[in-house]
Amino acid sequence: MKVQSEVNIGLVGHVDHGKTTLTKALSGIWTDTHSEEAKRGISIRLGYADITFRKCSECSSPQCFTTSETCPHCGTKTDVLRKVSFVDSPGHETLMATMLSGAAIMDGAILVIGANESCPQPQTKEHLMALDVIGVQNVIVVQNKVDTVTKEKAIENYYEIKDFVKGTCAEGMPIIPISAQQGANIDILIETIQRYIKTPRRAVRKSPKLYVARSFDINKPGTPPKKIKGGIIGGSLVQGKFKLGDEIEIKPGIQVKHKGKSEWVSLSSTITGLEAADNFVEDVGPGGLIGIALLLDPSLTKADSLSGSIAGKPGTLPPTIQEFTMETHLLDRVVGTKDETVVEPIHSSENLMINVGTSTTVGLVTSARPDTVDVKLKLPVCADDGQRVALSRRVGARWRLIGYGIIKS
Repeated sequence: MKVQSEVNIGLVGHVDHGKTTLTKALSGIWTDTHSEEAKRGISIRLGYADITFRKCSECSSPQCFTTSETCPHCGTKTDVLRKVSFVDSPGHETLMATMLSGAAIMDGAILVIGANESCPQPQTKEHLMALDVIGVQNVIVVQNKVDTVTKEKAIENYYEIKDFVKGTCAEGMPIIPISAQQGANIDILIETIQRYIKTPRRAVRKSPKLYVARSFDINKPGTPPKKIKGGIIGGSLVQGKFKLGDEIEIKPGIQVKHKGKSEWVSLSSTITGLEAADNFVEDVGPGGLIGIALLLDPSLTKADSLSGSIAGKPGTLPPTIQEFTMETHLLDRVVGTKDETVVEPIHSSENLMINVGTSTTVGLVTSARPDTVDVKLKLPVCADDGQRVALSRRVGARWRLIGYGIIKS
């Protein structure tokens, strides 16, 4: 059986609509593991879960689809269809930057909408617009919590959803009513995912490029120096392959000061361990979420300090840039707010939050022209010409998505 997951599927939507509960219903894994997540009852960081989709050869559709090794209906041993990595994104409005970072590694998405609230809620709309902006396609809509409302209310909510997704990447896609808490219609959801979110073709022969979404120090306080293990990075390999012993470069790297001047210097290390779907492996390819152990000072990787970086073979990564020109494409209205004001043109001297891959930074607009702006970044990014970036503007106390840009040389 193939160890590595084939595809990354995002779980997005308004806060408290059941994304993390749905992840648990599918995988048995509760992805809110951070102490503040447990305390506040919301997702703060990106959560991951690897799930194996299976099918019973004896049962009819959709009951034949499951994640269990034995069929829950007839007890027959099930056949493996494929492994999938789920990316559970925060729904709270203050954590939009984290959701946008997760969208960069999604091959498809599930938009979770609670049937117990009118549709759309502010972050339901903001997240769907974000998927459009980033370019994520194949978006399935899940109408969750149908067990908490009457039949009439569920039908009314269903038609609200139908109207809401018109003109978006989710138009014409299935809307699956479920109860993640009770595990109802999970088999239908798996069948729908298999049908609509296919495994994309991967550029295996290109130089490897990993979008880093998390980084860790796994050493416990008080570990003796001789037993300290190197830092860990985690994310999605979008092209190429890595194997044990490979040399690896991480950009933009770290900021160093020399003779009163500061510059960003990439990090170099050696791969000492590879993990995919909770299995240690000797090599990894594109698809799914992976962890890489390095001969790197763990102080450099602790607390997600390298999240937003790109990793690959030395000398093959895009340049590190702190200033660039971009072609801008703005939304008509600011999403995520109740009044949804008109998006004004970008003007000189304003700050924008810019998401490039899994990186989030703030850029000062140094020059603004119709449909084109020059920006100077507070923190540099590693990016190619033609790469799409998400743009957010400060509206009141929050960053709000206003469109996207395309980096130009």
